[in-house]
Amino acid sequence: MFGHHSHAARSTSTSTRGSVIHWARFYDPLVILLTLGRAPAMREEAADLAAIQPGESVLEVGCGTGELTRRARARAGSTALVCGIDPAVEMIGVARDKSDRAKLGIDYRVAAIEALPFADATFDVVLSSLMMHHLPDDLKPVGLAEVRRVLKPGGRLLIVDMKRPSGLLSRLALPCMIHSDMQHAVQDLPPIIEAAGFADVESGDTRSSFLGFVAARVPA
Repeated sequence: MFGHHSHAARSTSTSTRGSVIHWARFYDPLVILLTLGRAPAMREEAADLAAIQPGESVLEVGCGTGELTRRARARAGSTALVCGIDPAVEMIGVARDKSDRAKLGIDYRVAAIEALPFADATFDVVLSSLMMHHLPDDLKPVGLAEVRRVLKPGGRLLIVDMKRPSGLLSRLALPCMIHSDMQHAVQDLPPIIEAAGFADVESGDTRSSFLGFVAARVPA
């Protein structure tokens, strides 16, 4: 989510050309620090934006330690299919530990967005939070095509990601300072999402000054 990332080492992650975070045990405390304690509220807002209904099947791509996936489970209910994938073995390990301790029954798998280990039309909702900016530009259409494949007709995609900093205050925000070399931001995603075959693409701001969202739907 935040910080400097190394590329995948095959011993500890699935093969991907996107950036992979390996320091999973330190991830949650660092995110709390970088967001000045607002991370839980930010994840609640992302889950709210996805408008997950009881019984809906949900997948989070780039789930990290599973904090947003957990909120998806709370909204979808205990019997719904809720899954999370991340290319880092370490992240999935932490996410599974959390899920097991709380008996959440979330299906976590080590996998990358460009090769999702699910059948066509499996999910009602796919979530992506602070993951898309880790993908090289040529990998974004591939990943989005995979997301479209695993979504049901009428299924929904929600992406929350970094905005391009504008103005001094947003440039001084810790996440923006850390991502100062970011070439593309959430504002650049709508045309790529449309080109991947999604409809009803809309974008907007979140309550966090450095985050925006894009929502879209698979044609029914």
